[in-house]
This record gives sequence, C-alpha cells and structure tokens, in this order.
Amino acid sequence: MATDVSDHEYDPQEEHAFPDDRLNEVLPALVEDPEVVAYLEAQNVNAVTRKGYNDHGSKHIEIVRNRALRLYDLLKAGGVEFNGASDQGLDEADEPVIVALAATLHDVGHVVHRDEHAYYSIPLAADLLDRFLDQFYDTPEKVRVKAEVLHAILCHHTAETPLTREAGVIRVADALDMERGRSRIPYEEGGRGINTLSSQAIREVTLQPGNGTPVLVEIEMINAAGVYQVDNLLKDKLRDSMLEDDVRIVAVNTKGDDDLVERIEL
Repeated sequence: MATDVSDHEYDPQEEHAFPDDRLNEVLPALVEDPEVVAYLEAQNVNAVTRKGYNDHGSKHIEIVRNRALRLYDLLKAGGVEFNGASDQGLDEADEPVIVALAATLHDVGHVVHRDEHAYYSIPLAADLLDRFLDQFYDTPEKVRVKAEVLHAILCHHTAETPLTREAGVIRVADALDMERGRSRIPYEEGGRGINTLSSQAIREVTLQPGNGTPVLVEIEMINAAGVYQVDNLLKDKLRDSMLEDDVRIVAVNTKGDDDLVERIEL
C-alpha cells in the first residue's frame, strides 16, 4: 500500500535502512531552533506575500524534509550508495544529517529575494550552520558537514549540477512538494499562473519501493494542468540529479471527464 508522505513525518521509532542515531539527536534541535523557525516564517514574505508564488515557508520545508528523508531511506534500502559524507571522510550516519539540514535551509535565501534565492541561501545558511553544528561536531567534522549541506542547498537550483547523491535527494524532494495545498494562498488570492494552477491539479504524491528501481513516485492528478508540475518542474529536477536510474515516476489523471492526459511515466 502506498505511503502518503504528505503526512509521513520522520519517525525515530520506525526502522530505517540507515543509521539514525545522529539524526535523531540533531533533528529535534534543528526544528526547535529559534533562528531556524524565524527564517522559515520570514522567507515566505517575498515568495508569497510580495510575489504571489507558491508556499516556500515552514510547511513547504516540513514536506520537503520528510520527503527527502523518505527518498533517502528508500534509496538506501534499494542499495544505492551515497558519496557526499564518504567523500569527506564522514560517517554514514552523517548522510541523513546532511539531507535534513539541507532540506531545512535550502530556501532561506528568499528573505533576500525570490530571484536567485539559492545563491543568497549559501551565506545565510553558512552563518547559521557555524553556530548550530557546534553542538554536535568538532571543528574538522563541522566544516565538512557544512560543506556538504551548502553544496546540496546550492544544487536544488536546476542551474547547478549535484556532485553528490545527498544533493540529488534535496533537488528531487524539493519538486515533490507539488500537491494543491502548496498553492492554496496564491489561488485563494486570485493567482492563476501556471505554477498555481498546476499545483491545484495534483491531488496526491506517494513514495514507495519500486519494482525494478529503488523508488516509485506515484502522482495523482485531477486534470491535465498537473502535467506542468510533472513534465517540466519534476523532470528538470530529476535530470542530472545522480538519481535518474533509481527513481521511477508515474503520474495518472484520475478525473474521468478529462481525456487529454491519462498517464505519464518518467
């Protein structure tokens, strides 16, 4: 049965395909950190209030982080090897920490401007990480974890190419927050751009073990407008992510009176 990861939060009591002791120490401190909380609230002002785009605030971050960890877990269970932490001489237990940190901080640059926000995220996240990581790592390890987190943050932007699978997970997970709830605010305020309308067309996204690939992403659309989210945004994020051969995407249009699109498979 498919797991509805729109409501699937990382649960330290669940069995995972990765060592999670370090993540279970870092994650509660991260989500309760006052500076992090403030950034996640503030970064929606430029994106939603001023520009009328889809949600880039705390709910978006929660969904991206949960889906990134779910995606990472499924990939690990499927035998996919990650290289970000290992290339730096870090432990396997640092892989999900890098994923969680990058997912949480990838959009902080929105407090400066929506345009080119990935590049603004780098110095802001770097300053925050310098303080936050002191609780958990000595200086050499802190520098290396920080480096990998910043790389993953930068590469959620499609103009940059991930060099690690941790970064690829962030890139893909960012695009997996596509259901209609994400566009609720701009839609209710009259926004009818393609991002808003296409998000309104996505009813549900689920991640589960694949048949022939480690991950199957199933997307339920209620009309053909959802094609933009799948064939443009998600396809662009999956390309050059280092995960192209490990993630299968199937989108199905379930609305009976719309025959334009029945099924898309990437």
